[in-house]
Amino acid sequence: MTATAGRVPGPAALGQGRRGQVKCVVWDLDNTVWDGVLLEDCEVTLRPEVVDVMRALDERGILHSIASRNDRRAALDRIEQFGLSEYFLYPQISWGAKSEAVARIARELNIGIDALAFVDDQIFELEEVAFAQPDVLCVPVDQIGGILATPEFSPRFITDESAQRRSMYQSSIARNEAEQEHHGTNEEFLASLDMELTIATAAEEDLQRAEELTIRTNQLNSTGVTYSYADLDRYRCSADHLLLVASLVDRFGSYGKIGLALIDQSDEVWRLKLLLMSCRVMSRGVGGVLLNHIMGLARERAVGLEAEFAHTGRNRLMYITYRFAGFSEARTDGDTTLLRADLDRVQQPRFLRLRLDGVER
Repeated sequence: MTATAGRVPGPAALGQGRRGQVKCVVWDLDNTVWDGVLLEDCEVTLRPEVVDVMRALDERGILHSIASRNDRRAALDRIEQFGLSEYFLYPQISWGAKSEAVARIARELNIGIDALAFVDDQIFELEEVAFAQPDVLCVPVDQIGGILATPEFSPRFITDESAQRRSMYQSSIARNEAEQEHHGTNEEFLASLDMELTIATAAEEDLQRAEELTIRTNQLNSTGVTYSYADLDRYRCSADHLLLVASLVDRFGSYGKIGLALIDQSDEVWRLKLLLMSCRVMSRGVGGVLLNHIMGLARERAVGLEAEFAHTGRNRLMYITYRFAGFSEARTDGDTTLLRADLDRVQQPRFLRLRLDGVER
């Protein structure tokens, strides 16, 4: 059987026929992460081969979570005893359907359901998830030894940020908890984060992460186009293009490099070929700040500014970002809509400090 999303792969088939990178692996516990059934056996024994795979994937920037039918407190206590608590984000441990748990994890992480893999020892559970969530890659636990060599689990580049991705999500969890506990307006909460956005011309050392952003970002990619390292390096070195990278930090820690913009520059009109932001900053208004910075640059150079937008079915929020910034539809060329900026509507950033090529503004 070919291993495609929504099917349980047969031996030696894992990784064939599926597109896209896995961003999170969701693990069962009993007879998967450990040998034995927690509520029936006196002892359960951690499976070292599972832990080895888990740690290797973590270093590649692939996250982990749990979907287990179990007593939540007992399971979390045992995970802590095994020293694995830090690896699992938004663990779903209950007696409900695992397909529902998997969907909940995707929502909590704010990633597409098609970016998840699910590992279990029970064919029934794998089939249940595959039927209810056909975009999830379902993997029998006896095949996990082979996943490290498959394309879905092998990012082309492993950047410094890859190894920090889990800690960034953990910082995000702390932010979300602070937001839930905050008494006041959303504007007051954003101001309390003490955010600093850095926008810089891309350097060579930024390109691996830049390529990763175009591959991993779906919801906030203005065109859905992905760019290779070679493509980005060519634009970086081109006198007719401007490639910008944005990074964000706040009082909880770093978000890393979270934004990318590619501008085709001419003497009269600039064309914004790509604008994307990481889903991690979707609610922070950072996309609008980057866009307004580009609008300000165009106004300073006395040129017009247009932007390409292509509906992908998942990036409507980016279209809304353009419209809020004062872009209007000019014309349509095939699947691409050309938007034109009103440069009299450039707004100053709110709730954050802006640093441009190392200089605070």
